[in-house]
Amino acid sequence: MGKSIMPIRIRKASSEDVEAVLPLVIDFATSFDTDERIFRESFIKLLESRSALVLVAEEEKYLIGYCLGFCHDTFYANGRVAWLEEIMVIASHRRRGVGEAMMETFESWAKNEGAVLSALATRRAASFYNAIGYEESASYFRKLL
Repeated sequence: MGKSIMPIRIRKASSEDVEAVLPLVIDFATSFDTDERIFRESFIKLLESRSALVLVAEEEKYLIGYCLGFCHDTFYANGRVAWLEEIMVIASHRRRGVGEAMMETFESWAKNEGAVLSALATRRAASFYNAIGYEESASYFRKLL
């Protein structure tokens, strides 16, 4: 795994990326304030989880984006489903193929994990997902616990 679009590289995140990913997560999170301690703990747990994938987009050793997704078994889809939880590209690098490259890498991982479907929820980027072949399928509901 490590799709490159010169000079941008997409790769699996490592524990050394935690501090560089944190400001990206803070920029991404609009509904919640990021708790830095919880973020750091979660980051390491997610790197160790077989059902999760954390990707980073790197340009000349600087992180310019990240992606977090999962693959899990379902009944409705007759198999495993990939769920994209978060994807973020810094504003200066949007519309340059970075998000698409991360999505392609995520989808490749999901296929290798046996996923038959990739899904996500969004309220800010519908045109991006439509452009890369996703179609609107359902409404998103949430309840804070």
